[in-house]
Amino acid sequence: MGVNLFNMGYETDLNQLKELTDNQITMLGNVPPRDVMAKGTPGDVTRSVRELIEGLKEKSRVILSCGGGMSPGVTTQNINAFVQAVLK
Repeated sequence: MGVNLFNMGYETDLNQLKELTDNQITMLGNVPPRDVMAKGTPGDVTRSVRELIEGLKEKSRVILSCGGGMSPGVTTQNINAFVQAVLK
């Protein structure tokens, strides 16, 4: 692909993408930006981050973020929930 970092849409399966790229590209994502980060509760954010982390077969080369970018209207509480879930 000629890139070292890829911020895919949140619908993309990270395990499949990591396999297709032979885990040679760092992935940036993949929490749904609108439905979870902007419209969800802090509990929804925590759950989404945990499911993402637990679902990864290989946890290297992943930077947790919103898949595709941050939506407008994300609350400070949801950002804090995201950070706390990643740190755990």
